[in-house]
Amino acid sequence: MRLIVKKKPAAPPPTIAVFISFVFLMQSYVVSHNYSNIIRTFAHMKIIVAIDSFKGCITSAEANQAVAEGIRKHWPKAEVVQIPVSDGGEGWIVPFIETLKWKEQVVLVHDPLMRPIHAHYATEGNKAVIEIAQACGLTLLKKEELNPLIATTYGVGEIIIDAIQKGFHEFIIGLGGSATSDVGKGMLKALKPYLNIVTHEDYSFTIASDVDNPLCGKNGAAYTFAPQKGATPEMVEQLDQQAQIFAKESATIHGYDCSQLPGAGAAGGLGYAFMQYLHANRCSGATLLMDMIGFDQILTNADLVITGEGHCDRQTLMGKLPFAIMQRAKLHHVPTILLAGIVSDKEALLKAGFQDVRCINPPYLSIEEAMRKENAMENLRRVF
Repeated sequence: MRLIVKKKPAAPPPTIAVFISFVFLMQSYVVSHNYSNIIRTFAHMKIIVAIDSFKGCITSAEANQAVAEGIRKHWPKAEVVQIPVSDGGEGWIVPFIETLKWKEQVVLVHDPLMRPIHAHYATEGNKAVIEIAQACGLTLLKKEELNPLIATTYGVGEIIIDAIQKGFHEFIIGLGGSATSDVGKGMLKALKPYLNIVTHEDYSFTIASDVDNPLCGKNGAAYTFAPQKGATPEMVEQLDQQAQIFAKESATIHGYDCSQLPGAGAAGGLGYAFMQYLHANRCSGATLLMDMIGFDQILTNADLVITGEGHCDRQTLMGKLPFAIMQRAKLHHVPTILLAGIVSDKEALLKAGFQDVRCINPPYLSIEEAMRKENAMENLRRVF
């Protein structure tokens, strides 16, 4: 019997989806596509790499570098644009210093346990960008040192004071990654000599955070975040009670109450202190960063965006950085790949708009091994 093959119409040019399949899925190609053309076209693509830090493992810049190395190993002519990113937590000042070329300031402050430490912040013109994790971050403490009943935000106030003394008036504060749950009382103690100045003169504060939690209650700062900072169930109750008392006292003094506003529970209640005492405005950290670094312009002529985080799941879709990046890229018709050390709810992530979702770790690798910096870097390289 002779096989009769109907002539098919000419195939369309290779699409981004085909490139993605080639790189990430390693599937068989449709026969009508020309393999060599696919390789050649991918080699000249513009690829944006903007991966959030893998908490406690690697920074955003390190993750970006590893992926870029993996791409260039196979496609040395591809244009790879690395964008260090953060939604307000660890690494918040890096894009301002490295991408926007703002000036880096250094000041001696106190860490969450009141030990001397050098903190960095970024400045340009009248603005100062401050990352609270530089002074009260979780990564500054060893596991056995974690205790939110004693950890303080005093050092955050010291950074602000240094910026005030240097003449800066507009503050953009990245909230996230704190080891504290002191409702910002430590910061306010440090700022006490300056509170009248910053609240009555030409000063402004914007807090960048994607946390919507209020200050108190079951969805508040203590119940939601304190356990990961070393709090026992008894500590959580005590911290929440302390926050409620402080909020009532503050409302009596000021005549208004910010404790139930979205974001008041960010950074162990530091968001509340900024809104209640410094009249801070709140905005999405991811949106603010993308606007300030000109992410829309960077997306011009881009063919692919690669983003990621340590653990992606349904919560990624609740305004977290990778989701915000994907949404912005989608407006420009640029597909986005999501990489993570742990992947949950993959179907929900794909349905939300990610072109592909990939776990970088092989299934046999333990969490302890996956969290080692050298392993995470190599696994990101090997995605390609």
